[in-house]
Amino acid sequence: MRRRHFLAGIASAGLLGGAGLVATGNAPAALGFGDDGTEPVNPTTIRTVDAPGSRDGKVTIPATGQPTFVDFFGTWCAPCIEQMPALREAEARIGDEVLFVSVTTEDVGGSVSEETVADWWRENGGDWLVAADVTAELAAKLNVGGYPTAVALDATGRVQWSDTGVHTADELVTKIQATLER
Repeated sequence: MRRRHFLAGIASAGLLGGAGLVATGNAPAALGFGDDGTEPVNPTTIRTVDAPGSRDGKVTIPATGQPTFVDFFGTWCAPCIEQMPALREAEARIGDEVLFVSVTTEDVGGSVSEETVADWWRENGGDWLVAADVTAELAAKLNVGGYPTAVALDATGRVQWSDTGVHTADELVTKIQATLER
């Protein structure tokens, strides 16, 4: 009896894990999902923040026909501050080749003022496009589970690399360049 329960548990875990891969778009190409194992991410338009290197308006991620790099951060996140110098260097080295944008999921315009984000951006040397995903729709589509999270999408809108944590500029540039080659 115990063996049967054990085997049923193992089978259930495998079924749930496989369903999770399919639901998040991470099923292997062998299963017939996308050319490289992922489906393109449906574009999401979010509001940008008027801050150094940015502008007030909107941005659509992923960009149509252009590789896109997204850094998810929070103004309350100490590792996000630690990540900023590497992001600055990576953006300076490769930012012309991709849509390079940092995104916060904070309630900008609500519980967090746009000034708070712009001040944080200025204090930490941000000088590229910054936007607010206040509904976390984009974060959900890109499976963001922690901060900071870096995501590189190819020109077709497929996620080619995603990782949580602090990275060096060399790591970021290497992963973004790999995306450009696809």
